Amino acid sequence: MSAPPAQACAWFLKPDMLTTRLPHDGPEISVLALGAASLGSVYSHVSQAHADATVQTALDLGVSLIDVAPYYGLTRAETALGHALQGVERSRYTLATKVGRYGDKAWDFSRDATLRSLDESLRRLKTGHVDILQCHDIEHGDLKQLVEEALPALRDLKAQGVIRYVGITGYDLAVLEKIAVEQQIDTVMAYCTFTLQDQRLGPVARRLKTHDIAVFNASPLGMGLLTRKGPPDWHPGHETVHRAAAEAARICTEAGSDISRLAVQWALRQAAEHGIASTVIGSSSAANMRDNVAAMSASVDAALLAHVETVLAPVRDKGWDVLPGNGGKAGQ
Repeated sequence: MSAPPAQACAWFLKPDMLTTRLPHDGPEISVLALGAASLGSVYSHVSQAHADATVQTALDLGVSLIDVAPYYGLTRAETALGHALQGVERSRYTLATKVGRYGDKAWDFSRDATLRSLDESLRRLKTGHVDILQCHDIEHGDLKQLVEEALPALRDLKAQGVIRYVGITGYDLAVLEKIAVEQQIDTVMAYCTFTLQDQRLGPVARRLKTHDIAVFNASPLGMGLLTRKGPPDWHPGHETVHRAAAEAARICTEAGSDISRLAVQWALRQAAEHGIASTVIGSSSAANMRDNVAAMSASVDAALLAHVETVLAPVRDKGWDVLPGNGGKAGQ
């Protein structure tokens, strides 16, 4: 796999993994990150042994950025990840977790809750610091409280060396960009907005990069939308989007391919051009982790990709009519 043009993004080619560097002389991170939500049995039961194998495989393949949150599995994901990382040299990975979301409809961006949440996360993760601490799904919470309490608390933690970067996550790109620029945030994670079907994050990421804000693209499969199985019942996408994605998946299957792999390949190849630092993909098995990494160097069927893009064109950039606030699975 050839590295993307140097002028597009500061990516580096290592033997097994492309990396980029976080702003302000930060650490090098892999351009493919492990989303650890699945380790908390969010979608199906994941044993600790499978969690351990998934994390170890990711590290062995050069994945160095791992993202988690107390909300995922209602603390189970952090607990499983903390166990899986025991004995691993801390410098081998960059760890991101979150504060502010604690249930399907429970947000609290108060200073006390923020500090308490981090303390509890550090215990579950069995570490003395996290590299990136993010306020979770901010558009659902009290933005005044976010700005006046949570973000100042995170800046204090940064000054103390407990965290290195202050971040925010969510789906509403307008809210994310406004808060990120006005509050001089270090990192932004947006989910389901840079996929084969919805590419609205691209121009936002380019603008944020000019402010030295690192952007992470989470869920390039659109929370199950771009898979053979299709989206779960709770998926908030419009029915026209679901139908188009199902047709695209059928075309890939008939061609002897898999829409999930095509979607991952597209997201990884397009990221550097748009200034996206890393693509966060959930995985709960070593085999799936190997497939995701292999997709980085596998050749892309250009004709199939063009066919899929044509099928998805009528619903291109069609976002959700209603933001997800329940179901226990939506969000990043």
